[in-house]
Amino acid sequence: MNNSSGIQELMAAETRASQIVAEARIGRGERMKQAKSDAQELIDAYRGEKQEEFNARVLTAGGSGGSYSAKLQAETNQEIKMMEMQFTQNAQKAIDVLLSKCCEVDLSVPTARVRATQKEYGSA
Repeated sequence: MNNSSGIQELMAAETRASQIVAEARIGRGERMKQAKSDAQELIDAYRGEKQEEFNARVLTAGGSGGSYSAKLQAETNQEIKMMEMQFTQNAQKAIDVLLSKCCEVDLSVPTARVRATQKEYGSA
């Protein structure tokens, strides 16, 4: 009987060990979830803080930022005017090129086509 009670104790200890391992896994998973949640809260707080700093800087630089915006708008308008001028200068040239290519019709038959036809119909 001593031998079987030792086996039973061993099996009970093994079962208890399995339960302890399972509880540890569950506890670890819960701690991981809690750590992730805490980290996300810290990240959100940091992100909010940096966003507020950025917004404050944008607002304080708003006066000078307006001059940058006006300068950029002036440069853009100047480039648009330059492109429109180039378009008006080159429009007629582009039309002439297109019309010349459309109206040029080459009526000669390529020699390869002539040979192929001759070969097909047997005339030499």
